[in-house]
Amino acid sequence: MLRQYELVERVKQYDPTADEALLNRAYVYTVQKHGSQKRASGDPYFSHPVEVAGLMTDLKLDQETIMTALLHDTVEDTLATIEDIETNFGPDVARLVDGVTKLSKIEQMAENERAAENLRKFLLAMSEDLRVLLVKLADRLHNMRTLHHIKNPEKRRRIARETMDIYAPLAERVGMYEYMREMELLAFEQLEPEAYATITRRLEQLRQSDGGQVDRIALDIKQALAAAGLEVEVWGREKHPYSIWRKMAERHLPFEQVTDIMAFRVLTDSVEDCYAALGVLHTTFQFVPGRFKDYISTPKNNGYRSLHTTLFYDKSMRAEVQLRTREMHRTNGFGLAAHWAYKQGGKHDGQVAWLRDLIEIVDASHDAEELLEHTKLAIYQDRIFAFTPKGALFQLPKGATAVDFAFAVHTDLGAQTVGAKINGRHMPLRTPLGNGDVVEIIKGKNAEPQLSWLGFVVTGKARASIRRAVRAKERAEIAEIGAKLYDEITERLPAKVGKKAMKQAVERLNLIDVDDLMFSIGAAKLSDREVMEALIPGSTADMPEEAQQERAISIKGLTPGVGFDLADCCHPVPGDRIVGLRRPHETVEVHAIDCLELANGVDADWVDLSWGERSSGAVGRLHVVLYNRPGTLAEMAGVFARNNANVMHLELTQRDDPFHTYVLDLEVQDLAHLTRILSALRATDAVAQAERI
Repeated sequence: MLRQYELVERVKQYDPTADEALLNRAYVYTVQKHGSQKRASGDPYFSHPVEVAGLMTDLKLDQETIMTALLHDTVEDTLATIEDIETNFGPDVARLVDGVTKLSKIEQMAENERAAENLRKFLLAMSEDLRVLLVKLADRLHNMRTLHHIKNPEKRRRIARETMDIYAPLAERVGMYEYMREMELLAFEQLEPEAYATITRRLEQLRQSDGGQVDRIALDIKQALAAAGLEVEVWGREKHPYSIWRKMAERHLPFEQVTDIMAFRVLTDSVEDCYAALGVLHTTFQFVPGRFKDYISTPKNNGYRSLHTTLFYDKSMRAEVQLRTREMHRTNGFGLAAHWAYKQGGKHDGQVAWLRDLIEIVDASHDAEELLEHTKLAIYQDRIFAFTPKGALFQLPKGATAVDFAFAVHTDLGAQTVGAKINGRHMPLRTPLGNGDVVEIIKGKNAEPQLSWLGFVVTGKARASIRRAVRAKERAEIAEIGAKLYDEITERLPAKVGKKAMKQAVERLNLIDVDDLMFSIGAAKLSDREVMEALIPGSTADMPEEAQQERAISIKGLTPGVGFDLADCCHPVPGDRIVGLRRPHETVEVHAIDCLELANGVDADWVDLSWGERSSGAVGRLHVVLYNRPGTLAEMAGVFARNNANVMHLELTQRDDPFHTYVLDLEVQDLAHLTRILSALRATDAVAQAERI
């Protein structure tokens, strides 16, 4: 553990203007507040914040960040308050400590909800000042280094899983690769102990049997570059066990078939030397096609810059080589922190693109599971590059589609997307993008996100935005149904109801506003009698318990699958007499009045519905028996084409000579349209039987 004077000296070495007295006071404060508290290792608890502060000095961060690291657990684990921190160390340190403290455990929540709530608070605090993230990453790294002292294996695995899923990817996102690699390695040891032990043992065996092969390859690379007049540093290493294990899992390979276990780094003085060195290596050694990546001309979102290539050595062995300048190497190791020099005053607006996306996801996510899903999608790094027609570059996960691209450019553009051109050709929106694709988004003024997009989008931002838009539309349409029911309810009251009574009803029902009242009626959260009593207290005293709805409610203008669902059991179409079943917190389920399911008895409120004048468009289901001979299926399809009907689904359900039985879903305008099609089917010699089901 760092002693008090050692910590202060570290800070003074890179920041001679640091307030020595304030740093000393913060050190003493954390020692006093944590007092006799112990860690699982048996060490004094204050050793942890001191070591975290030491990690911050390695990054040469400003004194406010160092003090935050020293004090980050005092509010959570001692009697100290944020007000105490502000009084003793100023508002900036108090704000940073509060940001880290917001990750404190929420014991009353379920495990996934607690993790999501911690992540939500963390991301919001991080958006205000990214130093919160730097302290938290150092805090998690030190906890991982001491994780083996925790006796409970399940707790160790839980912490390791959280580190692997959230903190290691976040470290990568800000370019802190050294933190990321160590976190992954320590988490891997806990999550896959057998695999970790096996790979570590095999690496040790290779190390003992290779006869200094890594050093020999590094020397050959350096000599080849020196012969070309390039002064460089070269060194090699084996890849981390977790990196090897992930490659084995992804490619389904045994350890013996992983060919590029060794990686080499070449450091140059300039960018020009990087490309010159690459040319020398590619002419001296055979390189592996498809394994070259240029992160200097197109850096990663986190600022990472380097050239990557893979070479064949001695015809059979592969070696990955990374070429970069010395400045790039320093930045690549610690990313954002490498830019955060004390001389810049420690200020940062935090408005990098990926962070804005994360905050938008926090706002859009509906529950804990959604938040965790979307955030994990947003922070993982396996990326491709795509361009707008004007040349703007966007990095997206592999498998991203044109819709993901549109949302990456801007949320409003994603919401208005109706089509896309990829490399100048009209392509389906679900088409996966490739590296270097030029994507032009076609938008429509009245377009809106489609629920079906969730079946193919892969980015957290796109999924969160689509779900938020769909939820908003669903709420609006349920509220519209509620407004129509409200009008029908008020007609049964003994007096005319005005805006004043409506406002009072909202207050009596403890609702937010009139829109909330309409939504609650539409979602069956309130019964008719509850609404009547709220509007005119005592109005239901002489009213029969089963008060009848006096007129049907129109569903014209509402969207199937959003404001209401058409029942799968009877597939009603415009022209059918319909009723709606309302259950709390669910959309209205629309049935034909003669549906057999209704005869079985259902636990739901019934609402008399109508399609509204000139409503059109629904899916009818047919049961058709064709004669088993060539051409009958084509004849049936011809009937549909001549009657302007579109087949949505076709399934052969029974093959019994001389007949074939099909069940099919047909997009039709209304009941009359469906009836004409049935008549036409029955009239053709190809059809033995045709019925609606």
